[in-house]
Amino acid sequence: MTAMTSSPGASRNDRPLLNRRLAEFGTTIFAEMSALAARTGAINLGQGFPDTDGPEQVREAAVRALRDGRGNQYPPGPGVPELRTAVAAHQERRYGLAFDPDREVLVTAGATEAIAASLLALVEPGDEVIALEPYYDSYAASIALAGGTRVPVTLRPGEGRFSLDLDELRDAVTPRTRLLLLNTPHNPTGTVLTRAELAEIAKLAVERDLLVVTDEVYEHLVFDEGGHVPLASFPGMRERTVTIGSAGKTFSFTGWKVGWITGTPELVTAVRSAKQFLTFVSSGPFQYAVAEALALPDAYFTSFLDDMRAKRDLLAAGLTAAGFEVYRPAGTYFITTDVRPLGESDGFAFCRALPERAGVVAIPNAVFYDHRDQGAPFVRFAFCKQTPVLEEAVSRLKSL
Repeated sequence: MTAMTSSPGASRNDRPLLNRRLAEFGTTIFAEMSALAARTGAINLGQGFPDTDGPEQVREAAVRALRDGRGNQYPPGPGVPELRTAVAAHQERRYGLAFDPDREVLVTAGATEAIAASLLALVEPGDEVIALEPYYDSYAASIALAGGTRVPVTLRPGEGRFSLDLDELRDAVTPRTRLLLLNTPHNPTGTVLTRAELAEIAKLAVERDLLVVTDEVYEHLVFDEGGHVPLASFPGMRERTVTIGSAGKTFSFTGWKVGWITGTPELVTAVRSAKQFLTFVSSGPFQYAVAEALALPDAYFTSFLDDMRAKRDLLAAGLTAAGFEVYRPAGTYFITTDVRPLGESDGFAFCRALPERAGVVAIPNAVFYDHRDQGAPFVRFAFCKQTPVLEEAVSRLKSL
């Protein structure tokens, strides 16, 4: 008697193996372009990670924690007390926002898990989630996994920046809107929402009784005077806002994957209920190191910002000289450019050809849009690299 067999890919009713909520998401553009950089030997200004480690004293704090046996086993589910206390102290010292480290701070596996856990916790099938377009790619996937419907509100270029149309945002809110998902400083455009814009967003959220998840991982990379302004600091917002922070962007240890959220006990409890079934816990020894990093003197944060500002100016000048239209970022470590002055119109085709043409890798912004036509001519470059690397990239781009 011959045993019945089936092909490995066959499934009952020919159902796809991949959850259909994720069907639109393939391999990330970051993986594709980083592989292209490796294959061609091009300078990778695509993926946003530094090419040098952060402060030596922070790295040594992690080594010390490892040797002392702190965090080598499962840390507490909410995060080690030292880090939760440091996050709360940081929020109060920088912004005057007081949080209870035991009830209002949750440590996550980077900001990516914080985003996913927040949306899985707070969004149900049928809920609408408004996100500013272009948006970081994990936003769309997390909304889909939660069963929500994403509603993009597009930031539009003009007068040297990408701007939010507050009337368009207001019109996007319907009785089904559950949550606003915001990002400021904004990746990939480099826009920093102004105090006036944030005040209007807060007013709208209160009027329509909306929850807000705000991704503020670039809070220490605001180049304009006044610095970062948390949405939770506006009237009526603390009780409805989940604020996301991260050590990776500020201290240049992106591989450690240490992030956090702050919010009311009710919001933090809800997010923790989802987070515990994702990673449960992570980054034990690194949590102790990040606690020390958050307590670094103001001189560190000032020096970090000044260094990134100089790198922004270097790359922006080089891109302008190469013929791009450059949108000078007010925050983050990314520059968005328009390739149409170079006689191009398709950012995907441009980025795939750029390593061979000029030995540089960038990211097409269209991957961050639902309305792909809106993002078609825009390309993002990262400047969180060593100055000689940026100088070489600028030299190579002159060939365009």
